[in-house]
Amino acid sequence: MNQDLEKQLKEVIVESLMLEDVKPEEIVSEDALFGDGLGLDSIDALELAIAVDKKFGVRIKADDEDTRKVFASVKSLASYLAGELAKEQAAVSPPSRST
Repeated sequence: MNQDLEKQLKEVIVESLMLEDVKPEEIVSEDALFGDGLGLDSIDALELAIAVDKKFGVRIKADDEDTRKVFASVKSLASYLAGELAKEQAAVSPPSRST
């Protein structure tokens, strides 16, 4: 599931940040999103957080102490999203009954 999320995130990054000279498949999941990696900045982080919320329905709070870790790479962002989506799914799914 994380590989599918990584692929979707790469597409979201390219589309939402209008990275015309970058193709989703060129983004390495383990590379840094900021600084020496993809070279995103704080404005890009805000736009990406909004795009992630719209696409996946998961809010990433700017004041959360783990936000930097979450946005470290596509891989870390996909891992975070997978965990949050699993929590949402568990909250929605009724508990199974044993008979």
